Amino acid sequence: MLFQVRFSFVRTMSRTDPIALRGAPGSPYTRKMLAVLRFRRIPYRFLVGLWARDDGLPRPKVDLLPTFYFDSDEGVEAVVDSTPIIRRLENEYLGRSVIPDDAALAFIDYLVEDYADEWLTKAMFHYRWQYEADVALAGEILPRWRDLTASASEIAPRADAVRERQIGRLYVVGSNEVTASVIEESYRRFLGLLDDHIGNGPFLFGGRPSAADFGLFGQLTQLATFDPTPRNLTAEIAPRVLAWVQSVEDLSGLEPHEEDWVERGEAPETLRALLVEVGRTYVPVMLANAHAIDARADQVAAEVDGEPWTQRPFPYQAKCLQWVRQEYARLDGTDRGYVDNILAGTGCEALF
Repeated sequence: MLFQVRFSFVRTMSRTDPIALRGAPGSPYTRKMLAVLRFRRIPYRFLVGLWARDDGLPRPKVDLLPTFYFDSDEGVEAVVDSTPIIRRLENEYLGRSVIPDDAALAFIDYLVEDYADEWLTKAMFHYRWQYEADVALAGEILPRWRDLTASASEIAPRADAVRERQIGRLYVVGSNEVTASVIEESYRRFLGLLDDHIGNGPFLFGGRPSAADFGLFGQLTQLATFDPTPRNLTAEIAPRVLAWVQSVEDLSGLEPHEEDWVERGEAPETLRALLVEVGRTYVPVMLANAHAIDARADQVAAEVDGEPWTQRPFPYQAKCLQWVRQEYARLDGTDRGYVDNILAGTGCEALF
């Protein structure tokens, strides 16, 4: 998740020309952005697997998925990171916005989107590469997206390489013996909270989806529908969440109206309950990580819900915290007052 940039960029191509993006079905951020493009009815062409030919497209500075290819004065520009891309698309394509009009709610939306991108992804990565059934399935399927015609003997070494690499990277998200129970209990609570809130929505901010909805959706495309362990858990304790994920996949047929955004004074208590979960988990880890980065420490040490949390420092998430704080600083007095009020007692106020 990157800092929200105000773009003055003007597209040089026709608005009917599709945007090219490279991604993978197993990438939650790819699925997040595909759902945004479908809802906003923005034409695109998806480069994946056998169809992801180079075509002379540039490489991004950091090779992440999805990669979007935009026209610029210098030619084609390779851009990554879903949050600023969403805001860029807001400026370049009018209508069907995924950012609430109310500045205070737009900030809450930004905060929950970052929670999805930076905390909920811990559960996604943890379940996929900690449990035997999940590791086996991911190893078999992920390399096949790049080569549907490969034989079993050709896939086998690729599957082993994927498993070895990804299991070896569990430290990045903080999944380890100390944190495993914290991650899993957090996911269980989140499922119940989102299940409750969907009944009042069906989206976070009323009757139309926001960027945060798509952020949650992206992670849940893997947790609720692909990886066996969290998939079974989701179906068992939060069937409405599973149905929600299947529905949000393609919202191109939804006709949103301005009045579909919830009024700030009418936000249901279930939204605040979700913010309590954000404050319970995401906040202490983000703060401890930033402190470790500042102190040049080798380990992040935090307490989450009364349990210890330890992982290696993650410099990118220290930047995320900085960007969230910058968004908060942009709020004027009235909007900031509302945000302070809704965050009071959730634990999220510690961010500021």
